[in-house]
Amino acid sequence: MVGNCLPPVKITGSGRPVLEPNEIECFFLSGVDLLCEDDPTTSFPHLKSGLLILTTHRLLWLPESDASSGGAAGGVPLAAVSHIFSVKKSLRSVFSSPRVRFQVSMSPEGRVAAVGSQSVVVTVVVRGKGDCDAFLAKLWENWRARAWEDAGSGSSNAAATAAAETATPSSSGGIYSSDGTVKMVGVSGILRKEQEMWESTDRSLQDAFQDLNALMSKAKEMVMLAEKMRLKLLSGSNSQTNATNDEEMGSKEEMQDWLLSVGIISPVTKESAGALYHQQLSRQLADFIKVPLEKAGGMINLIDIYCLFNRARGTELISPDDLLQACSLWEKFDVPVVLRKFDSGVMVIQTKSHSDEEVFNNVKMLVMKPDALRAGISASDAARTLGVAPAMAKEHLLSAESKGLLCRDISPDGFRFYINLFAEIDQDDIYLVKDRGIYASWVQANHSHA
Repeated sequence: MVGNCLPPVKITGSGRPVLEPNEIECFFLSGVDLLCEDDPTTSFPHLKSGLLILTTHRLLWLPESDASSGGAAGGVPLAAVSHIFSVKKSLRSVFSSPRVRFQVSMSPEGRVAAVGSQSVVVTVVVRGKGDCDAFLAKLWENWRARAWEDAGSGSSNAAATAAAETATPSSSGGIYSSDGTVKMVGVSGILRKEQEMWESTDRSLQDAFQDLNALMSKAKEMVMLAEKMRLKLLSGSNSQTNATNDEEMGSKEEMQDWLLSVGIISPVTKESAGALYHQQLSRQLADFIKVPLEKAGGMINLIDIYCLFNRARGTELISPDDLLQACSLWEKFDVPVVLRKFDSGVMVIQTKSHSDEEVFNNVKMLVMKPDALRAGISASDAARTLGVAPAMAKEHLLSAESKGLLCRDISPDGFRFYINLFAEIDQDDIYLVKDRGIYASWVQANHSHA
């Protein structure tokens, strides 16, 4: 347990930390010990073999053994870090685990705080595989940036303006330049002209990338704004349920769904997660999939999830192989979703509580209607009843057929499914015609139609 020294960290159902507003994950390290070597009597806990996540606001430590529990998860706010020590290279450090040391302020009650009366030196011991130098560089960068203070976003605009001011075009024409010196001619002049062209191209590229960075930073702000609007709509719909009509409630729910799909504030990337990329991507996907699964009735096509997840990630797109690897890792984690593959090869994501029996009962009720007993049902008919896409409805009908509930008829119009009358045949008395059951309902429906 982290005790009362470190601020606790909330954990999602898939074992990922709940981030603060505008907080972004920057670096991951596995097999990390977090301890206070200088003063063992301090209240700072000795945390062994965990996952260390560096964000723009905090250093988060999660136990790798049972990350989903979150009972021992704690964090060190970067605002409480007063000093970061440089790594001293020595012969001893070559044969020992890499270490990063920094100083943390503590309150008189022995808690990590931004302003405290005492301080302790905390050591990060990296026993797993990870780039300790890159982690230290990123820690310095985030600590100096002080993103938790919500600084204004005018710095990027100022940098772009300064770059634009320095990129003044050179004058051309004549043998004299703008400063009065004679221009170079001949081969030297050609080389000078080529050099100026490359410098101009380089400045244009820098300006373009600055514009792109500014656009991406604004995109993050739009994601935060969309999240605030969604939470406000949720609180408003709960408090004004009786005062609104069905049409207004429907438009609010549609608006909430749209805002939810705008983006993920801190998408897991290969740059930040490194070797833990697919593991963290799998946990983030498990958290993201909850709302779409609820809307789809507990099962959704893998292709649809690929589109929804990539749209939410914005510019940090993933490949189909990355999605498959992330889904395949759910078997190792305690998450409420699984990847399922039908006999036809179609792959879907469904909740563990999803029941095929409930789907089969709905299909049986549909196929027992008088019109269905005469003409059968198609995938489109089942899609309207089950509330899923026709491709998914066809998979459900084929599954019901494999269980012996349905039988199919193939015609130029496509597949038509009927109730399986052979399931009621008694092998001991195969010629007996029953006056009740499915066969009797089928006979009655066809006679009434005639």
